[in-house]
Amino acid sequence: MIGLDGLEPSIVGPMLDAGELPNLARMRARGGYARVATTSPAQTPVAWSTFATGTNPGGHGIFDFLRRDPKTYRPDIALSRYEPAGAFRPPKAVNLRRGEAVWDILSARGAESTVLRCPATYPPGPIRGRMLSGMGVPDLRGGFGTATLYASDPDARALEGERLVRVDLEGAGPISSEVLGPFNATDRSELRFPIAIDLDADGRSATVRSNGTPSSLEVREGAWSDWLAMTFKAGAFRSIRGIVRFYLVEAGPGFQLYASPVNFDPTSPAFPISHPAEYSREIADEIGLFHTTGMVEDHAGLNNGRLDEAGFLDQCDLAWREREAMLLRSLDEFKAGLLYCLFDTPDRVQHMFWRYRDPSHPLHVDSSMAGVVEDQYRRSDVMVGHALDAADDETLVVALSDHGFGPFRRGVHLNAWLLENGLLALKPGVGPGEEAGDLLRGVDWSRTRAYSLGLGGIYLNLRGREAEGIVDPDEAERLKAEIARGLDGLTDPADGSTAIRGVRTREELYSGPFVDEAPDLLVHFARGFRASSSTSMGGVAATSFEDNAKKWSGDHIVDPALVPGVLFMDRPFRGESARLEDLAPTILGALGVPKGPAMEGSPLIP
Repeated sequence: MIGLDGLEPSIVGPMLDAGELPNLARMRARGGYARVATTSPAQTPVAWSTFATGTNPGGHGIFDFLRRDPKTYRPDIALSRYEPAGAFRPPKAVNLRRGEAVWDILSARGAESTVLRCPATYPPGPIRGRMLSGMGVPDLRGGFGTATLYASDPDARALEGERLVRVDLEGAGPISSEVLGPFNATDRSELRFPIAIDLDADGRSATVRSNGTPSSLEVREGAWSDWLAMTFKAGAFRSIRGIVRFYLVEAGPGFQLYASPVNFDPTSPAFPISHPAEYSREIADEIGLFHTTGMVEDHAGLNNGRLDEAGFLDQCDLAWREREAMLLRSLDEFKAGLLYCLFDTPDRVQHMFWRYRDPSHPLHVDSSMAGVVEDQYRRSDVMVGHALDAADDETLVVALSDHGFGPFRRGVHLNAWLLENGLLALKPGVGPGEEAGDLLRGVDWSRTRAYSLGLGGIYLNLRGREAEGIVDPDEAERLKAEIARGLDGLTDPADGSTAIRGVRTREELYSGPFVDEAPDLLVHFARGFRASSSTSMGGVAATSFEDNAKKWSGDHIVDPALVPGVLFMDRPFRGESARLEDLAPTILGALGVPKGPAMEGSPLIP
């Protein structure tokens, strides 16, 4: 099973016809090719969780990257959490994806699985076989990825998803600084690792010196360094190991050194990232240190202008080579059961480079960079070729994308719309925009009936559920219908185009034991539109629409009907009306195992 995150049917089809995807063409000829219905919302962790469990999101409990705590209204990561384990013990990592996955059922039947980087598998559960966790593994600070910029400019400021460390070039000798690490579990202090930075005489490179490995690490301008492995002291009896790469943005006359988010060291991770625990170390011993965070490709660095396009693509190449090495290693060992490997770089590259292929995007320019998207598809095809070449006549080979892709030109501020329509209120004296801030901090809950958080979810401020709820449960259905009517068919005042194709209630979309954890309403956007970044983090903007002026220019959080995924198998299958829910039953059926009792899909192979 080769996962190819985000492959878009309208790109795959013409490339197949032009002979540019020979291995996928081999699969189509031997078996078939179809579009596959994705989830609502069409988000990577939601979709791959449905693939794994064969259930809609109501059956596995993953509805977004973010969830909100109704007691505090604060957003939190929806894929995993840390629970206190005692006064002098580190917290315990808990996977928030529920339901029975296909590899759990295979394990119960004595069949082995090797699962490489599937989203929502952190921390990994015990299975018969091996698992390396994917999206959901945080950086060492506990988030999706916090980078650090070391800068000599006194006017420099930290941008989205990064920390700023000012450095002084005035003194003689090396620059003394620190790598910003995790938080101490006992007192929440920030752990730091000392480094010294020497600017080399050539003016095009620097050397990072430390007590880490290696002790002397060269970083050349416009290039990524090797990994620096380091140890953060968290007390007399506890230390935390991490790894980081550096990218030298500018050596002089100003100085900017960019540090990636600090990853878990796969040879000794702070929390389990593989099963068995030593599996991540075994991989590193064979292929070298590798990225362990769930969001490997550093899109924030490109968005913020710390990395240029070449630097971002270089990191994507490093990530791809790591994953290819993992796949080839696993194919050599694979004898029976299930082998799954996800390549998520195509998704990240499309997010960041779609503007080059979309003449209507605010940041579009004509450039040869438009072709890097197709390059990812060609590289995906090579990975499929590895699987086909390793398979015998008794092996089923599947290639699957979890959703498609499209443009992201205009952001919709859902909280601004709720404010304009009297459904959300700000605290006295607080205006929308910067004054309101993010994380819903400016909201007056005593006068707010609904609010938005995440990528298209709307929650009612329900009495008895939310901490300061004012909406009576008896009014909930009427209020949901009112909001849905108001947003359905909403048009963009800039050109009159439809921005929202529909609004669905969670009861319409989901079933299963975790429906109550979903947003009350899900907004299905039209092509070219998406919930704004401000909305996703609980901001309340001054207007309902804005141009998307970020390099993150492609997306898929729209009406799921607009972004189906692609599905190839090397034997004939039922492609009509295929859904992600069908893949787990199909895998089990191919191995002679009945589908799980909660699985909603049906095998696609007769």
